[in-house]
Amino acid sequence: QVQLVESGGDLVQPGGSLRLSCTTSGFTFSKYYMNWVRQAPGKGLEWVAGITSTGGFTAYADSVEGRVTISRDNAKNILYLQMNGLKPEDTAMYYCDKDGVRGQGTQVTVSS
Repeated sequence: QVQLVESGGDLVQPGGSLRLSCTTSGFTFSKYYMNWVRQAPGKGLEWVAGITSTGGFTAYADSVEGRVTISRDNAKNILYLQMNGLKPEDTAMYYCDKDGVRGQGTQVTVSS
């Protein structure tokens, strides 16, 4: 079955950086569009970024455009999210998403 395991979340100061990873299994990773989504405390799910199966096209939410880069390694079946210039409003649980299926998430907290 589809398994998505997110990692890399941490407590960081404003302006800091993190790289999130999503290790996948149970499906042919290289054939699927993948997304990162997040959920802040008390709020609904927010789409963050998406990437085509080959990595040739990416898209970002306005709230993260210019600060975040989504990428993938199809040889290793891993999805990444490089986050720079982190802001307190980026605090959330981050999930990788395949067609609505998500892992357990990784917590990102941005605070001084």
